Amino acid sequence: MKARTVAIPLLALLAFSGAVSADTLLIERVQEETQAETPARGQTMAQVEAKYGAPAEKLDPQGGQKRQWPTINRWVYPTFTVYFEKSRVVDVVANKASAEEIGPKPPIK
Repeated sequence: MKARTVAIPLLALLAFSGAVSADTLLIERVQEETQAETPARGQTMAQVEAKYGAPAEKLDPQGGQKRQWPTINRWVYPTFTVYFEKSRVVDVVANKASAEEIGPKPPIK
């Protein structure tokens, strides 16, 4: 019986320790945002620029050295980065909102 009485307060302490943390996970913020706010897969560069405006930054293209490695272009907007294969959207990744947010590292320039 003694082991059981010690285990209950320990479980309560563990349950509250996670709630005290002030870290914001990037994935939690992304789950709260709707997908309508970001470009859809398959859109062209022209469609993205027409709907969201000019990006804050256009990073240098990567890849394309071989036929099997298509050129990947990256456009950085304030809240997301768009990845294009040739001229079509293949992925959209949320950017960190603050330095304290835990998530992927910024894109390599």
